[in-house]
Amino acid sequence: MPRIYIPDISAKENRISITGDNARYLVSVLRCKKGDELTVFDGKGNCLKTNILKADRREVIVDVLEKFTCHTESPVNITLMQGLLKGQKMDMVIQKTTELGVKEIMPVITERSQAKETRKVSRWRKIAEEASRQSGRTFIPIIHEPVEFNQFLGNVGKLKGSGETVKRGHGEMIGIIFWEEGGLSLKEAVHKFSSLPIHRVSDSPIHLLIGPEGGFTKKEVTFAEGKGFIVTSLGKRILRAETAAISAIALVQFLLGDLG
Repeated sequence: MPRIYIPDISAKENRISITGDNARYLVSVLRCKKGDELTVFDGKGNCLKTNILKADRREVIVDVLEKFTCHTESPVNITLMQGLLKGQKMDMVIQKTTELGVKEIMPVITERSQAKETRKVSRWRKIAEEASRQSGRTFIPIIHEPVEFNQFLGNVGKLKGSGETVKRGHGEMIGIIFWEEGGLSLKEAVHKFSSLPIHRVSDSPIHLLIGPEGGFTKKEVTFAEGKGFIVTSLGKRILRAETAAISAIALVQFLLGDLG
């Protein structure tokens, strides 16, 4: 059944008018027509099963047949902190990691980032929205504005306990930094914090820190390690930044989430 994301739907409405880009998408891309069923979701866990009464490129009108709570999210809460990438590489990371179930994506500007600023955040949010719709996600990932690596980690509190968790204002941070020059295996890293309460969406997220083209500098890795991040390797081969991000999310979902 086709799906469309409408963030401001009202649970009280029995008939909904869909206009603008959404109407054009439904008619021109999904080829929806009168009599078809359509699922409308708001990105907050609410879904409507509807029947199309009218369909043209200017307006699609649907009757609400059923209202229900939808949940297709992974039980593990992953925040991807991605070194800012050039061109379409970042688009791919946003799209594919959204499909894999990431909850938040934070672009990070590092020493080796070839791009130091961007005006593409609105575009990335649209990509995340489309990827969520296509993959049947319940929620739309939060795409943050880019942040400086040192500035963000500089706000993380001092090392706590065994080193797996640190404070960052509102809660605890569980973090892994991936480095091609060495570190624990991902299995070993996951084992280090597997006893922590991270198996529910409401718990503290796992922060996965992936470098840009060229990776992290040793200074950055040491700084992150001092803030409680576990230094981890994805193997002996050097992966492209976009490949590393997609692989890391998939592997964590396999080990802790719903891909295993």
